[in-house]
Amino acid sequence: MQNHGTKNRISFHQARSLGLLGLGLFAFLLPPSAPARAQAQERTIDEIKVEAQARAERRNYPLIGLDPADVRDALAGIKTRDANEWAANWSAVADRYVAKAEAATSADDKRANYLRAWRLYYFAQWPVASSDGKKAAYQKALDAFVKSTQALTPAVEVVHIPFEGKEIVGYLRLPTGVSPAPLVLAVSGLDSRKETMADSYNALLEHGVGYFAVDGPGTGQAPVKVSPTAERMLSKVVDYLGTRKEIDPKRIVMHGVSFGGYWGAKMAIVEHDRLRGVVVQSPPVHNGLQAEFLKTNLLGNREYLFDVVPAFLNVVENVGSTEDLAREFPKLSLQNQGLLGKPTAPMLIIGGTKDTQVPIADLELLLNSGDVPKDAWINPKGGHLGRESVGWTDPVIFRKVIMPWEIRMLKGE
Repeated sequence: MQNHGTKNRISFHQARSLGLLGLGLFAFLLPPSAPARAQAQERTIDEIKVEAQARAERRNYPLIGLDPADVRDALAGIKTRDANEWAANWSAVADRYVAKAEAATSADDKRANYLRAWRLYYFAQWPVASSDGKKAAYQKALDAFVKSTQALTPAVEVVHIPFEGKEIVGYLRLPTGVSPAPLVLAVSGLDSRKETMADSYNALLEHGVGYFAVDGPGTGQAPVKVSPTAERMLSKVVDYLGTRKEIDPKRIVMHGVSFGGYWGAKMAIVEHDRLRGVVVQSPPVHNGLQAEFLKTNLLGNREYLFDVVPAFLNVVENVGSTEDLAREFPKLSLQNQGLLGKPTAPMLIIGGTKDTQVPIADLELLLNSGDVPKDAWINPKGGHLGRESVGWTDPVIFRKVIMPWEIRMLKGE
C-alpha cells in the first residue's frame, strides 16, 4: 500500500495469503486522515453519569464487568467532577463487597466478592490515581485483586523485579504441566491496569499458555513515567522472564493495549529478536503524537469517557500543562526516533477506522514499515481498539481475534 491519502484495501487473495480469513481479518480499509475538527468539550458530571450508566448497561469499556445496579448506586451520590468525591462514592459501594468477601465461608464466594470490589475500586481511581481519594481507592483495588487470586490453581505469583532503585511489579501465572511454557507479556494502556490484563488472560491457561501482566510506563505501579526511553522497563521484564526456567524464552508474545500498543510497537522493533510476535491495539506511533492531534482530537475527546488529556498529564515525564504535553508528545514518535523501517517481530495490528483517539494513519505507517509481513484486523465500523458498542466488543475481539493469533504464534499452529 502507498500512503497517498487515497483509500487502500487488502484484496481477498492478499488476505488469504496472509492467513487472515480464518480470523475474519479481511474487512480491511484505511481511509484518508480525518480533517481537523473543532475542539470538543469535556462532559459535564451529569453527562458523565448518563454515559457511564449506559456503558455499564451495554457492558462497554471502561465499565466491563461492573453490575449496572452497583453503578447506579455509586453515581447517585456524585454531584460534581471532584476527583475525591468520585472516588469516595465508588469506594463506598466496593467496601460492601469487601465486607461480604471477609464474611464468606467458601473460596468461590470470597473470590466473587473480592473481584466485584476490585472492579469498583478500579473505577473509583479511573482514569488515573490523580488525587488523594483516587490513590487510596487504587491501593484498595490492588489489595482486593490480590485477595481474589489467592485460591486460584495454578497460583498467581506477584513478582517484584528490581529496577533502577525501584521495582517492577507484575503478575505471573503459568499453566499446570507445561514447562517451559509459552507466555504472553500483557501491557496495560493509559487507564487500564495490569489487573485488567491478568483478569482477561486467565483464559489462556487452558490452552497451555501463561502470562505476565504489567502496568505500562507511567501507569499503576510502574517505576518510570512515559518518556522516549521508558521501554527499557519492559526490556528488563523480558530479561527477567528469560531467567525463569519454567518459561520458554523463545516463545514470548507481547500484547499492548491502546497506549500500551505504543510500547508494543516499539518493543517489536527494539526487541524483535526476543519476541515471537507482538499484538498492538490502536497504537499511536507518529501522527497521534503530534501537537495538532492533541489539540483537535484528544482535548475533550468523547469516545473516551472523560479526562484523557489530564490522564496523560499524570503519566508523562516532565509535563504540567497541555502546552508541555504538546512539546513532549512528538519526542515519543517512532518516526522521529528513526525506528520505523527497521526490522520488526511479526505483528498483529488491530484498530478501527472510526477511532478518534489514534489516527488510522498511524496503523498504516506501522503496516508499511519493517521487514516482515504483518497481519491486520481493522474494523471499518470500529472505534478505539477496533471496538463497537454491540457486536465487536472488547471481550469478543480478545476471544476471537487476539487469543487465536497469540496461540498460533506461540504454538506454531
